[in-house]
Amino acid sequence: MLAEERKPARAGRRTGRRSGRGTDRANGPGQNPHLRVPYITRGIPTYDLLSEDALDRIEAAMDRILSEIGIEFRDDPATVELFRAAGGTVREVSRDVWNIRFAPGMIRELVKTAPERFTQHARNPANSVEIGGDAMVFAPSYGSPFVMDLDNGRRYGTIEDFKNLVKLSQSSPWLHHSGGTICEPTDVAVNKRHLDMVYAHMCYSDRAFLGSITAPERAEDSIEMCRILFGTDFVDDHCVIMGNFNTTSPLVLDGVTTQGITAYARAGQGSVHVPFLLGGAVAPLTMAGAVAQCLAESMTACALTQLVRPGAPVVLGGFLSSMALRSGSPTFGTPEPALASLVMGQMARRFRLPLRCAGNFATSKLPDGQAMQQAMMSMMSAVQGGANFILHSAGFLDGLLSMSYEKFVMDCDMCGALHAYLNGMAVDDDTLGIEALAEQGPGEHLFGTAHTLRHYKTAYWDSALNDDQPFETWLDQGGADYASRANRRWKQHLADYQPPAMDAGTDEALKDFIARKKASMLDAWY
Repeated sequence: MLAEERKPARAGRRTGRRSGRGTDRANGPGQNPHLRVPYITRGIPTYDLLSEDALDRIEAAMDRILSEIGIEFRDDPATVELFRAAGGTVREVSRDVWNIRFAPGMIRELVKTAPERFTQHARNPANSVEIGGDAMVFAPSYGSPFVMDLDNGRRYGTIEDFKNLVKLSQSSPWLHHSGGTICEPTDVAVNKRHLDMVYAHMCYSDRAFLGSITAPERAEDSIEMCRILFGTDFVDDHCVIMGNFNTTSPLVLDGVTTQGITAYARAGQGSVHVPFLLGGAVAPLTMAGAVAQCLAESMTACALTQLVRPGAPVVLGGFLSSMALRSGSPTFGTPEPALASLVMGQMARRFRLPLRCAGNFATSKLPDGQAMQQAMMSMMSAVQGGANFILHSAGFLDGLLSMSYEKFVMDCDMCGALHAYLNGMAVDDDTLGIEALAEQGPGEHLFGTAHTLRHYKTAYWDSALNDDQPFETWLDQGGADYASRANRRWKQHLADYQPPAMDAGTDEALKDFIARKKASMLDAWY
């Protein structure tokens, strides 16, 4: 890599093109009237599960994996040379396949130039997010080939579904980020759909988003579209897009992945590095071993970004899953991976890196009690563990094979509750409420006290979906269950949706770029 291509990513004041204007949106009926926040600032402490001695052992296991087994790299000699020059021990396994081993501590040293916290800028500056430290960002689920709803069942996703889901994300006050491949739009050619997906995020949302990672040229297209949207000078100096990269577990980084990582890092843009570890299949089924492997893979990918451009924003990631060993099926929302997410939080803080892990996971095939029980188990581990960027915060169903419209709004409602939970508890003269008890004295209700009247609108989070009425009232009103109420709600959100304004010249330039790119290639469907 040429020296000028490795210039540090810089922070600075925004000077590029702005599209859209910041507005305060009402939260809608049934929700607290607080103004929506662009991201959560944690008001409760993280939960540290393991002792420092146990963390030392996990880090030592990571170092053993990297120094004794190594990481296999495929089809990308440029990346191999970067690691060789940095001190990695390279062995050619076969044509275009190399094993690289790293001395203990080497990878950790390389990632020290990555920022502990960074800003991903949105086209509406009011919606820019902070990633790292005490900041927490909720984003919708990612990557499902199918979509489902109660009316039409399970089916392959289309570009219309993709647009709908971006609109639902934009409509929720409890999500902060537009996400990436919310579903696969299978009615658009594989080599062209990234253009339509990135444009949908830009057009139907004014929040931060993820770009394409399925081929290096698609990553480059995503970044180039950002240059049109934000202005080239601004993109050169600020993070406006991120790529979400998976390693090929166990212990492999293929050329498509490393070249995509390089494209984002070279442009100073963010990248998330997430091994998908299925215990007993591609990782040890014991969680301590899975965490050590996860760190070895994710930290190596993070280190690559710093070799390309020191200071490029990165997010350490972990997607840890258990397995039904009698059937071979992945299981989500189980307690063991939740514990591993807590440990990933401790390791991310030790390495001073932002973290992505867990989410509203579920293997249920319907938006039912199983779905929400599994989702809560997994999501709470991210919240308690200190994750900073939580992909899969809304819509994840069917083991990630399906994006559910109903579960999307059910998960958003849960995210609303988590906003209140993460806000913590204030303790002062006002919140201790002694005046409320003193005003009327013993034996009298507090409904009309000054303290109650002052706080009743904001004291409690108010679900948009729960039914807390007496049984008889609920029955008289039709006895709708949770999924049915969610079905009505997503339809109402789409009916009420208003697109954020975009500069007409910018919109035309994006459409022209997409048209030229599509015209330059034949459709490819695989």
